[in-house]
Amino acid sequence: MDALGGLRRDLLHDPLAYRLLPPLPGTGRLGRLPAGLRRWAVWLPHLLVISACLPVAMAAFASTHDGYAGGDVEFLFTAGVSCVAVLLTLVRPVAAFWLSMASVPFVAFVADSWEGRPWAPSAFAAHLVVLTVVALRTRPRTGWWMWGLTGAFGYVMGVALGTGRSNNTLPLLFVSGIALLVVTMVHIRRTAAREVTEQQTVTAQERSMRTLLEERTTIARELHDVVAHHMSVVAIQAEAAPYRVQDPPPELEQAFVTIRENAVAALTELRRVLGVVRAEDYQAPDAPQPTLADLDGLLANVREAGLGVEKTVTGAVRELPQGVELSAYRIVQEALSNVLRHAPGASAKVEVGYVLGGLGLRVVNGPARGLVKPSPGAGHGITGMRERVSMLDGELTARATEDGGYEVAAFVPVPREERA
Repeated sequence: MDALGGLRRDLLHDPLAYRLLPPLPGTGRLGRLPAGLRRWAVWLPHLLVISACLPVAMAAFASTHDGYAGGDVEFLFTAGVSCVAVLLTLVRPVAAFWLSMASVPFVAFVADSWEGRPWAPSAFAAHLVVLTVVALRTRPRTGWWMWGLTGAFGYVMGVALGTGRSNNTLPLLFVSGIALLVVTMVHIRRTAAREVTEQQTVTAQERSMRTLLEERTTIARELHDVVAHHMSVVAIQAEAAPYRVQDPPPELEQAFVTIRENAVAALTELRRVLGVVRAEDYQAPDAPQPTLADLDGLLANVREAGLGVEKTVTGAVRELPQGVELSAYRIVQEALSNVLRHAPGASAKVEVGYVLGGLGLRVVNGPARGLVKPSPGAGHGITGMRERVSMLDGELTARATEDGGYEVAAFVPVPREERA
């Protein structure tokens, strides 16, 4: 029942369905062709199907002009019917198969092949083309259903005509079977390639999301350390402040008590909320988080690793919020790490610009030089930098330069009330 249901769905359900053969996508290998040639190359499948009418017409001519002059009417009929079946595969593939089957006795009668084989030469060639094209346009199961119906139809035709051993259905089944095997392999390869591409896309998205979450976790940890430090200082200062004033009024003492209680409560809530992003074995760093003042030490480290780097600072240097300072340091650090990995032997420039509206960063490097091959990367560093900048409402661009190098530029706004 399942098999008959498949036959009904593939060949009997809406056989006149309109399914225009689409042009090839102008990407991949076709995308490398010139624009003028690519515009015509996308129609290559249609051209191949249309050109298949030529051998069909030649077979019809040979069968209708064999041994005598004339036969023009017979030629036009056999060639026309067979070629219509071939061309119909471009718009109505299932209908093309049934037309090719239905035209076999008429073509055989007109081509005077009743006494020989049920498949006239033109019908033989046309049906072979129809089977192959329809199988390519649908799926392998449909092609093998058509192959089985062709064998049954040819056997019945042979019995009805009494052709006996001269029945040429077996040669047709053999040749079309080879063609369908090739089509099946093409379908399998196409399906496998599509599944691999989809899996790679899903894997890349999952990897990017995992990297994004890991970067957010790292940022949350660092922000936790920064905020926790300042809140602890506020609590300690609020507790010690009354002892620094001789005979403070009760209102002042109560105000400092309130400040301390709020600071401790905020610190407790902060640790409770952000504690979920800490791994069990995570230890808070003992040293303070790096800032832009530590860039010289970072540049010294990368110089020892073999990277020639220069630093340029423009504008009035000032202290910025610690979150901005930390993110700026991490962006420069990641950009220089990318230069070491992806452009060995290149030189780099680090530009830090203090402007009225915030902080500008630019790290640019030249092309790779030397014998060391660049290390491949998945772009996770760029993802992390974008995440840091977006959390600060800034903008980041990363692009290749004209000389073969790479440039990372970021701007982080700093509102006036947050400037130190």
